[in-house]
Amino acid sequence: MRLPRSLCVALAAICSTLVFLGSISAAFASAYNARPKLVVVIVIDQFRGDYLERYRDQFVEGGFRVFLERGAYFTECNYDYANTRTAPGHATLFTGTYTSGHGIVANDWWDPQKKKRVTSVEDDTTKLVGHPGVGASPHNLMSDTLGDELKLATGGKARVFAVSLKDRAAVLPAGFSGDAAYWIDPKSGDWITSTYYRPDLPEWVRNFNGSRRAEKFRNREWKDSDGNIFGSTAPRNGKDGTPAGFYDVVGSTPFANDYQLEFAKELVLYEKLGAGSATDLLVISLSANDILGHQVGPDSPQMRSMALELDRQLAEFFGFLGHQIGMANVWMALSADHGVAPLPEFAKTLRLPAANLDAKALREQINSLLSKKYSKKADFLQDLDYPLAWLNEDAFAGHFSAHQESEAEADVGEAMKQVGLAGYFTKSQLARGETPATEIGRRYAHSYSPEGGWYVIGIPSPFHVGITKGTDHATPFSYDTHVPLAFYGLAFQPGIYRTHAEPVDLAVTLASLLGINAPAQATGRVLTEALQPTHRSFSVPATAPAGGTQ
Repeated sequence: MRLPRSLCVALAAICSTLVFLGSISAAFASAYNARPKLVVVIVIDQFRGDYLERYRDQFVEGGFRVFLERGAYFTECNYDYANTRTAPGHATLFTGTYTSGHGIVANDWWDPQKKKRVTSVEDDTTKLVGHPGVGASPHNLMSDTLGDELKLATGGKARVFAVSLKDRAAVLPAGFSGDAAYWIDPKSGDWITSTYYRPDLPEWVRNFNGSRRAEKFRNREWKDSDGNIFGSTAPRNGKDGTPAGFYDVVGSTPFANDYQLEFAKELVLYEKLGAGSATDLLVISLSANDILGHQVGPDSPQMRSMALELDRQLAEFFGFLGHQIGMANVWMALSADHGVAPLPEFAKTLRLPAANLDAKALREQINSLLSKKYSKKADFLQDLDYPLAWLNEDAFAGHFSAHQESEAEADVGEAMKQVGLAGYFTKSQLARGETPATEIGRRYAHSYSPEGGWYVIGIPSPFHVGITKGTDHATPFSYDTHVPLAFYGLAFQPGIYRTHAEPVDLAVTLASLLGINAPAQATGRVLTEALQPTHRSFSVPATAPAGGTQ
């Protein structure tokens, strides 16, 4: 039936207005006037890029499906570097550059001045708040972050927070100017921070800890929807014979994600995120997946259950955001800091050349080879965080008249090849840019950092991990580099995108949409293919063209 012309005109005007208003939402997003009110970035520690497809049919409404069906989902997102560890991954996501730009080469490294290993965020000039101990800060970062640029652009009006069970996964995303980074004391589960951010815990955090929220997750069984028991948080002793702490007992279960998201909700409420005159940023790095994944691998029923539980937990958290702030006022991004290798014992059942290696034994073999070469027994290799070797500079003293570091590193690299690694790059090579013009060469070039004294990055064989039991990540192979990348919000064009994407694109894309500068060292690109088209303003005509609408 042909509709009356007057009604057609009215409908055309309404549709045009709705399209125009929709374009305003995308085109006029701005951090300066709190459009959106809040950006939430979810980082899942050790969440491989294939998980979203593997479990897609089992996800509930409102969890991961928000990104898969109503968001912009990039299926082919890979890190373009080799040092796929937690600290470098989080630094990469929020600086928009790789280790060669942000400087974080590993979770921890050998400090030749202090003669000990130091973590990527520990800072002797600070103290912990909420627990005794040395504090943490982003002082090792060589670039600012998305949150820092948000702060700079808004004159400090934007509020920036990061939450994780791990210090490095909270501190590095929060950047230099974050209002606070919160992580837990591994033993008690209490939330703590550093004097770098503030001199004491705010009252709401003290109340959260004082109400002993962590205790309700102890003495519980982890069951899947079919009633299968996958774990328990009953008290047990650790390897040293003392009672294991919250991190070890609860951390590898879905209850750890419940605990983190409870804390994140309190933060949103008490810090009044999304209620200011500028866009706020909240980063939530969920650690449980990594703690569990090292033990059971990516193909286990426990990992499936963890993913499905997290789906439900995220659905509930997104519902909270919708109620508290309104999802029309929220943008969200989803990614991971790295993937993980298949469990070698599982991979071998499929006739893949996989292996668990003993990094301690490999280090002893390398030291033995070097002792024979130099006719001197010494610990030439200070540590081996497979496949990354840290050298003892003092042990090489007097063996070279010039270029001592480069020659020492080359000798270590050759010894590493003799014990089974496929190849190596020395720190000196990387500093000089001496890598082949290949994909693998570029990934190792992106892994360079001036930190950490002398070191050699070994090239492992695929499916070989440097621990005797379980599995690991720290390679340039797809199982470690492939991670999800997805966005949700009015600024994004929903769809599945199979174009090339990298984690460095996350910060750059969000910065562009917010109208702020990208982080100083950023190398990522704006993912324009996933953005809503912007329209010039126009007036709706008083009359529509001749003809009706069927």
